[in-house]
Amino acid sequence: MSPSQPQTSPQGCSTAHPPPVVCRTRKQERSVRTRRALVHSAAERFERHGYEGTKLSEVSEGAGVTTGALHFHFRNKADLAGAVEHAAIRNLYRVARRTQCEHTDALAELSALSYALAHLLHQDVVSRAGFRLNYETSGRTRLSIHQEWQSCVQRLLVQADEEEGAPLGTLPLCELTDTVVGATTGFALLARDNRVWLSPKVLTGFWRAVLPGCALEPNGDGDG
Repeated sequence: MSPSQPQTSPQGCSTAHPPPVVCRTRKQERSVRTRRALVHSAAERFERHGYEGTKLSEVSEGAGVTTGALHFHFRNKADLAGAVEHAAIRNLYRVARRTQCEHTDALAELSALSYALAHLLHQDVVSRAGFRLNYETSGRTRLSIHQEWQSCVQRLLVQADEEEGAPLGTLPLCELTDTVVGATTGFALLARDNRVWLSPKVLTGFWRAVLPGCALEPNGDGDG
């Protein structure tokens, strides 16, 4: 090799004049990819086997990394499950924020949000696994997805009741809130065995039965 040609490391960084920022960036990118692969692999197994039935060796194998790499990113299974929950919660909040920006009518926002969340759970294994973990166990995160959904439904129904001409039917708001939360949560749980429970057809039938005076239809994001 000519003296004018600097040697390179396996990572592609010059050993004669190493650019530390570039090397550090590449290492960080690999670390992010590995962590995402582990979270996705864990989500697949948490959804299929639950928390107790998931083995870390299978998670690392599914991500294509060693168990040592897994433990570099996560202390134990509880830490990994917490990461799946947080990723799911971020996904749910992102959908909620987008839906809120697209609608000014409270009932339209509520129905659109139900379709969007159902579509997310139907399509995204991390969100499904995070929902299951958060619902079945407690203590890893300070946030309850169920309670957050209940608060959201209650807020939007109260807002809709205050809007002129909103046809909320004859049920008191507290009972209507319980009905919406209970039914939609039940759909998500039933969807573990059959995802048709998260289909627009099921949600549309539910909304027509509960609020027959409202034209609550799915938008394009709710197809699935």
